[in-house]
Amino acid sequence: MSGLFKFVEWPCPDGGDGDTRSEAALVFDRGRQDRLLVIPPLFEEANKLRHLLVEVMARLDGSEIDAVLPDLPGCNESLAPLAQQTLTGWRAGMAAAARHFRATRVLAVRGGALLRPAGLAGWDYSPQDGPKILRSMVRARIIASKEAGQPETREEIEAKGRAEGIALAGWQIGPAMFTALENAAVPAHRDEVSLLDQETIGGRPLWLRAEPDYDPAQADALAAVIAVAMRQQA
Repeated sequence: MSGLFKFVEWPCPDGGDGDTRSEAALVFDRGRQDRLLVIPPLFEEANKLRHLLVEVMARLDGSEIDAVLPDLPGCNESLAPLAQQTLTGWRAGMAAAARHFRATRVLAVRGGALLRPAGLAGWDYSPQDGPKILRSMVRARIIASKEAGQPETREEIEAKGRAEGIALAGWQIGPAMFTALENAAVPAHRDEVSLLDQETIGGRPLWLRAEPDYDPAQADALAAVIAVAMRQQA
């Protein structure tokens, strides 16, 4: 990996009363004018694509573009309980990260598109809405419960998720998050937000692989699209 990254802390909103808590972010930051906020996918897809995203950031560093990948509260190094997180809180967190790191563009990946700050130009990479995210995780729980000899129906899982929260694919989803995801649509694409599909990047999507993986050709392609566009827009 080229470039030099580091971990820093940033003030993330903690509720609606103006309080903040420290969260971590991985950054390639040399104080340059072009600055990209990377919003990761949600839940397990964040693990599967993290290596790719860090490599994309390293390539952008070589193209004189700073980049930041913040932790979502409740994920990675965060000490916040995941079960208490809400989609509204995550959106507020990404908006705060954009301001704190002075982002000039945003790359929102998969379910991260649900958290894209309003008014910030950039890209949605293969965006995924809330119902699709939940369907995949509920399906995994149905399979696991059947294999454990304690089968559950989709209706039972969804009812529990709405009422009290539920563990899906190892992630403890609170009732507020579950309900919000059931109705969460990807924000409309405006002229300043471009859609990046997998065909443009090439290769088999990393989120479909059984384990976290990495493809340097995909990192090259994704970084090239962003770097070229940011130079043209400068």
